[in-house]
Amino acid sequence: MGRIIAFIAISAALAGAVTSSVQAQGIDLVQLDSIVQQATNELARQINLSGRQRMLTQKMSKEALLYALKVEPAKSRLKMLQTAQLFDRTLQGLMHGDAEQNLASAHDPAILKQLQKVRALWKDFLPVVIRLGKAKEADRASIETIARLNLPLLAEMNRAVKMFERASGADTAELAVVINLAGRQRMLTQKMAKEYLLAAYGIAPDANRAEMRKTIALFGQTLKGLLNGDPGQGLPGTKDPAIRAQLEKVVALWAQYRPMLQTPPEKADLKALQTMSERILTEMNRAVRMFEESW
Repeated sequence: MGRIIAFIAISAALAGAVTSSVQAQGIDLVQLDSIVQQATNELARQINLSGRQRMLTQKMSKEALLYALKVEPAKSRLKMLQTAQLFDRTLQGLMHGDAEQNLASAHDPAILKQLQKVRALWKDFLPVVIRLGKAKEADRASIETIARLNLPLLAEMNRAVKMFERASGADTAELAVVINLAGRQRMLTQKMAKEYLLAAYGIAPDANRAEMRKTIALFGQTLKGLLNGDPGQGLPGTKDPAIRAQLEKVVALWAQYRPMLQTPPEKADLKALQTMSERILTEMNRAVRMFEESW
């Protein structure tokens, strides 16, 4: 009993010390709450946009393949370059801040070190994209290089996202997981299209079709988990009517997109597949923003 009383006394003293320190610096508790909320919002944004980086690695790879397969080549080439530009800017913003993207710089030395690893891989990836962007036609060597480099870039970016997620406090850890996995869904919409197009282009077709099936399964499982919960993925599900309505839009598009990915390439309409990959990405991105804003 004596130890319990002593513990309570110490806890009270610590609470008083914190309050005194805050007051001594001219900050009242309302201001302190505002500061904490701002930091929380910044972290939610960092998780969202670092998660978007994963998607951009797959989107620009998909766009390079569309260019190589001559699917609206001028448009695909331009989109590839724009996606690369956004990836580059966001990477710089995660490291140094970007007011226009409402993005605070990372301060954790371990996260910054991880982002340096991403930047080192990006320095190898970006010149290939630029070379493709300047070429009148996509050359197979460049596409094979993108096929080889995109997954290591994705993997290191994913490690950075997980580090941002773990930076959340206990009170917000669950929502951090939700934003991370909802954000991962954006990436999966593009990854499965990339895998389909790699097979269509003739790069490791059996392996890429097998990977695509795994990607499809993970997307479907996570979509259900975001709606109704999945303890295995740490997803509680959502009861928010607006978010559920948005996720149902994704469900409806998924019912159209999935059969396209299961159609043999020689019978497929690649332009329609590209359009659907963009539509489901757009709606999934809206859901991520809603989860972020609910933090």
